[in-house]
Amino acid sequence: MKAIMTKQPGGAEQLHVTDVPKPEPREGELLINVKAAAINRTDILNREGRTGYMTNPILGIEVAGIVEEVGPNTEVKVGTRVMGLVNGGGYAEYAIMPAERAMIIPEGLSFEEAAAIPEVFLTAYQTLYWLGSLNKGETVLVHAGGSGVGTAAIQLAKQISSANVITTAGSKAKLDFAQSLGADYGINYKEKDFSEEVSHITDGQGVDLILDFVGASYWNKNLSSIKVDGRWVLIGILGGAQVEVNLMELMSKRVQLTGTLLTPRSDEYKAKLTVDFSQATIELFESKQLKPIVDSVFAFEDVQQAHRHMEENKNIGKIILKVDSSS
Repeated sequence: MKAIMTKQPGGAEQLHVTDVPKPEPREGELLINVKAAAINRTDILNREGRTGYMTNPILGIEVAGIVEEVGPNTEVKVGTRVMGLVNGGGYAEYAIMPAERAMIIPEGLSFEEAAAIPEVFLTAYQTLYWLGSLNKGETVLVHAGGSGVGTAAIQLAKQISSANVITTAGSKAKLDFAQSLGADYGINYKEKDFSEEVSHITDGQGVDLILDFVGASYWNKNLSSIKVDGRWVLIGILGGAQVEVNLMELMSKRVQLTGTLLTPRSDEYKAKLTVDFSQATIELFESKQLKPIVDSVFAFEDVQQAHRHMEENKNIGKIILKVDSSS
């Protein structure tokens, strides 16, 4: 089968299509005929050799396709259209998926749309509800409102919790799109101090929950933006990892600060999250109240361009690789 690997750690030019043996499913696993795979920042970090939890030499952590073969003790039927997270190996014509992580693709969605769901929506759901404990009617600040996780979080917060959503982004186009998904307020962080805007919007009270993709460069502004007893979930460090902290400021506001990464979580954790997410959202996807956001679709052989597109940070939503040209 064809698969995408790296010649050596480095830039997008290191990605290449090669021939490798088709994997075989073991007990509790599915062999997926991959129709589409999504690009993630985790893939870029793995390509550069900057993560320690990549064991599969083939990149890619989420796919959509058709079950072609099942291992022993699995209940999923051959021929089922599924989407889900894989332990690497997604940039290939065939990939192994733990059966407990397979989600039935909602009616009416293409494989490209389905591939845009697992990582970002599971991350957003985990962050908002498992870690952030978002309640009905609360106010949440979602940074990177035009990103994959950002667009997912905005939709989930509005559709499940009727939350008041404030989002930040670096362009009018991204903010307009975020508001079309349900964000109540959009702040261009390049033009305004978002902490001052948040204070104005919330009458000086601050927000109940922050979804932080940025880290160090937003630390002080986030601390100013969160209310007393607020929850703050750190899921990215695009703005740096090192910060000088005044612990008394956290203590005085009784802030609950949680850091998380989804990809290196255990198979059991991902399986439980998948089940909970599916039960809470499948009807919302089928009714189009939730929708996957696809920025662009690249041919399998154009993976280098797809990675560069993500690195340019211009995408709104997900970047997809179309693996099977017949789909």
